[in-house]
Amino acid sequence: MSLTDIGARIERARAAAGLSQRALADATGISQSTLSRIISGNREAKPAEIAAIAWETGCTVAQLTGVGTVAERVQCVPLLTTGSAMSGMRQTLLDFLELDAYLDDQAVSATT
Repeated sequence: MSLTDIGARIERARAAAGLSQRALADATGISQSTLSRIISGNREAKPAEIAAIAWETGCTVAQLTGVGTVAERVQCVPLLTTGSAMSGMRQTLLDFLELDAYLDDQAVSATT
């Protein structure tokens, strides 16, 4: 994903949230000039900045960064310690992560 693609996603999220660049900058603590450079693709957003923008726009970090499916993001599998088949454990983990991603996309908080 290029910087321009991420910037365009952030710009769409900002507009959809009904925020001006100044309002989003103020809400996130990112200077307006820095936010403008991120949106234009002239500066890479730091992970903390992306998280703050996601929070303020109601998007997920995955939506703003364009990462793939949960299965593509999984980088580890549980260790085989219970005698269960590894494929079954992996599928259970993927099912849980897909549910978690779905709830995030629906803006359902883990604390509700």
